[in-house]
Amino acid sequence: MGRWEPGARERLVMAAVDLFIEQGYDATTVAQIAERAGVTKSTFFRHFPDKRELLVAGQETLSRLLTEGIAEAPGTASPLEAVAAGLERASGAMGPMNRELAPRLKAAVAASTELQERDVLKSVSLAAAMAAALTARGVPGPTAALAGELGMLAFKRGFAEWSEGDRDAEDELAGHTLAALDELRAASATLG
Repeated sequence: MGRWEPGARERLVMAAVDLFIEQGYDATTVAQIAERAGVTKSTFFRHFPDKRELLVAGQETLSRLLTEGIAEAPGTASPLEAVAAGLERASGAMGPMNRELAPRLKAAVAASTELQERDVLKSVSLAAAMAAALTARGVPGPTAALAGELGMLAFKRGFAEWSEGDRDAEDELAGHTLAALDELRAASATLG
């Protein structure tokens, strides 16, 4: 086992998701994940406090990118324009590994109630982070909360479309998330 090989975090996530699919979340141990990833258990624990946290790997980074994009949007931007800036910034950080991992992660989550709960908490946390960033821009609370929820929904819809699409296509996630946000904006206008 390579002790300090680069990419250990990514290998751990990939190994865990594959094991969750193969044998179930509950039956998978940290030792098995570490072995599959080619690292030691102590390396696992340097990256994650427990196996539940594998699902939210990168959540802090995603939250930071979303909120930075919102904060850096022009002062004249509407709440949804600011959310679009956050989505664009966060989407730019997603690459081929994210696209490759997504269908496998979706299958692992679908097979485990505990992972479904973690996924919901992740979504709630990201929507709340966007709402807080909007509130910091002076957007009233209810408007900020709604825009944050729409942003999260757009991210999830765009990510699903992108990850399930043609793997050889050179399209970027940002196009999908921004298109999803536009669709949601149009749909919300019809609510009356």
